[in-house]
Amino acid sequence: MRRKERIDRGIKVRSDDIYAIASYREMLYLLLPRLTPVIALLILPLITQFCKAYYYEKVAVLSCIIGLLALSWDYMASVGLFSLGQAFFFGTGAYFSAYAHLKYGLHPIFAMVIATVAGALFCTAILAPVLRLRGVYFSIITLALPLFFTRIIEATKILGGTEGLTGLMPISNRWAEVYIPIVSFLTALFAFRRIINSDYGLVIQAIRDNDRAVLASGLNVQLYKAQCVFVASIASCFAGAFMAHFYQAVGLSAFALDYSLMPLTSAILGGVGTFAGPAIGAFVIVPLSETLRTLGTLRVVVYAVLLFVAVIALPEGIFPYIRRKYQQVERIVEV
Repeated sequence: MRRKERIDRGIKVRSDDIYAIASYREMLYLLLPRLTPVIALLILPLITQFCKAYYYEKVAVLSCIIGLLALSWDYMASVGLFSLGQAFFFGTGAYFSAYAHLKYGLHPIFAMVIATVAGALFCTAILAPVLRLRGVYFSIITLALPLFFTRIIEATKILGGTEGLTGLMPISNRWAEVYIPIVSFLTALFAFRRIINSDYGLVIQAIRDNDRAVLASGLNVQLYKAQCVFVASIASCFAGAFMAHFYQAVGLSAFALDYSLMPLTSAILGGVGTFAGPAIGAFVIVPLSETLRTLGTLRVVVYAVLLFVAVIALPEGIFPYIRRKYQQVERIVEV
């Protein structure tokens, strides 16, 4: 006689409880869904180089940039700060890097590093007074910030005004230009997952669920929130700093709504609170966006429809759905 058996039950007992792997099949079962996308992303530039498909290489780079914004959004959401203005962090990093490069003649790599840290400190300082706000009130502030800085630059003519800053030096090495965003994206993904699964991550998730209880425990809730904003800003500001040199220019479009809407859509489509979900969502949204580029501003309508369908049909997100189905794979065994 034969019966169906979930293939993951014994594996969970041996790997999750006593951290022992019994066979190469079990190791493949655990490592295959983790290593396959990483390896595929790392060898993608080699494939595009061999096939002369440079357009898809640029799409992959842009997907990693939007992925960084989506990961930073998900990290802020882990502490209960729901941002609607990732473009604020992106534009800050872009302008800081462009200014440091043009003003002081720094190499693009050094300008990007300085812009990442300085931009993260600037964004944290701007948001520090409003970290006490909850829910939609904090979201409204973050939504207004990109518009606020856009109008300041436009009215005062600083940082190039409406013409922006041009003539930036690109990253001369082609392989570095491709692998810097890929490696940064993977580093941010694993770093955020590592943080959220640590004791520190347990505290920030407790702040999201019940900040009053954490405050009653003697912990400084505002300090934890500021730290989370700073860490999330590092990823977003780096994304903006890199894209400034990738495009060799930066303007008011760095604060565009797309850089706020696309990360949000990626996170909701992929699965909020999983980090892998926003990463997957970015690699769905960006290629779709490039395909629909001929529609112009109507792409926003497509984002809205896609978000609506995702919330109704797949509210948990793509990643939790795939993970659940993968864990429910069965095999036929003898009784």
